[in-house]
Amino acid sequence: MTDLKLKRAYEPIASDDGYRVYIDKLWPRGLSHETFRYDTWDKEISPSDELRHWFHDNPEARWTDFVRKYLNELKSNPAWTGFLQDVEGHPVVTLLYSSRDENENNAVVVADALVAASDGQIKMQRPANAA
Repeated sequence: MTDLKLKRAYEPIASDDGYRVYIDKLWPRGLSHETFRYDTWDKEISPSDELRHWFHDNPEARWTDFVRKYLNELKSNPAWTGFLQDVEGHPVVTLLYSSRDENENNAVVVADALVAASDGQIKMQRPANAA
């Protein structure tokens, strides 16, 4: 069983973060390689450049289509199966992302896809103050 969490890359590291996976294609702006801590940086599962640019042009209007398109990319991505197996191999995994939007970003899509693909082996851990 794996507990999955989401966290902005800019938030401080916590003792209960477990295995920290940065899942964006681009380095987080303003963070140094000396201070940003992660266990792995998996650029292979991030959205394609084309999809990322398209979404960022109008995120409010394109979220639903972004989710659908990104899920299709993940399904056809050869790195997805290995990523799922890697996540399932850890008791606690924190997906790190750079977006300012905590509700509509690629990490949310990846987390939902992991939970759906895991046959109950991965559970999303929501913050205590989440509804």
